[in-house]
Amino acid sequence: MKNRIAMWAGAGFLAAGFWAIFAFATFPSTSERMRDVWTLVCLTFPVAMAGRHYPIGVYESLAANAAVYALIGLIVEALRRQLHPAR
Repeated sequence: MKNRIAMWAGAGFLAAGFWAIFAFATFPSTSERMRDVWTLVCLTFPVAMAGRHYPIGVYESLAANAAVYALIGLIVEALRRQLHPAR
């Protein structure tokens, strides 16, 4: 179970990293491009919703998104164990 939660956290880190690279790559027109994909950003990068109101650095957002995904993974794996007990 620890490995699966670590994979969830890794997926969160990669998702945040992708959006950080996307924002850096499209820097001069980032706000116009982010407006087009903002729903997808909010679904895959929930820390971005807080970032609209409070300044969050890149490293903090990577760590926070990994923690959010780890928490989601913990919940999903606990529910999975409840619904499908070992036989």
